[in-house]
Amino acid sequence: MQHHQTKMIYWKSEKFWLGQLTDHPEIMSQGETIQELKENLKEACHLMCLKDAANHFPIRKVLTEVNPGKDSEEQV
Repeated sequence: MQHHQTKMIYWKSEKFWLGQLTDHPEIMSQGETIQELKENLKEACHLMCLKDAANHFPIRKVLTEVNPGKDSEEQV
């Protein structure tokens, strides 16, 4: 397994610690503690960067239908 170090920026909201990876600003997360935030960011980075995610996680199909004549209600 290849290890990668990155930096995060984080701040405290009213309830949670929020953070973002500086190398991947599209990856953000939250945690009740800074340690939980770090773990959540690590997991989010792993999932976002996983090239063969379909081989590791089940794929679920969600079918939605829009009924003509109704106000675009989705049915699952």
